[in-house]
Amino acid sequence: MTTARQHRLRAEVLIVLGLSLGQSAVYAILNLIDRLTEAVPLAEQAANMNTSDSPKPWLDLAYQLASIAFALVPVALAIYLLADAVSPGPAPSPAPARWLGTKRIGLTLGQPVRDLVWGAALAGGIGLPGIGLYLLGRQLGLTVHISTQSLGGHWWVIPVLVLAALKNGLVEEVIVVGYLADRLTELGWRPSTWIAASALLRGTYHLYQGFGPFAGNVVMGVVFAYWYHRSGRVMPLVIAHTLIDVVAFIGPSLLPVGWLS
Repeated sequence: MTTARQHRLRAEVLIVLGLSLGQSAVYAILNLIDRLTEAVPLAEQAANMNTSDSPKPWLDLAYQLASIAFALVPVALAIYLLADAVSPGPAPSPAPARWLGTKRIGLTLGQPVRDLVWGAALAGGIGLPGIGLYLLGRQLGLTVHISTQSLGGHWWVIPVLVLAALKNGLVEEVIVVGYLADRLTELGWRPSTWIAASALLRGTYHLYQGFGPFAGNVVMGVVFAYWYHRSGRVMPLVIAHTLIDVVAFIGPSLLPVGWLS
């Protein structure tokens, strides 16, 4: 690889992360510092997700949909940039250029049954221990109370929460796993190194929730990145992440009050 290509890739990675989850990681660190310097203990603080943006239901719905749509722009950017990646193997088939990025990281619908099975298995294997880590973190005073939604009882709440879960799956798995693995590998990083970097980044942008979610997401990051390294497909990870977040966003409303406090 030429030096010019290396400089371009490093700048590109920094720009993509600066527009997406790298930015989130910086704000999460600052948020954690703010929490730790408060008089109130960490365990007595709360992190609110999927909050209302307007008291007018129709306008709140518009805000929620706009927020989801704009959050996916960095995903589109990453896929667009991957389309010009230099293939390490034989020349790619003459598919439309706009699809090359998705094919490169396995974000395709070509293996629906296999992807669903693996996605469900990964969701179960990561999601259930994740609940245990959250509860343990609450008991140890290392994790804030997480409120996963406060959108009210409007007809559109569940569809919006499902879309928000899908958005999270696409943003995190495409950028932090598929895109980052491709670019860092091209820059000469060994699998163990980029897997560790991907997992650490995933944990860092969850620090606003406390140390428990940080540790849990680092473990999730290692498992997901290693699975991608072995399979070359990001679609099962998107499915798994979406399932985990759907349960996290909708499930608490079905449980007894205070069960996850």
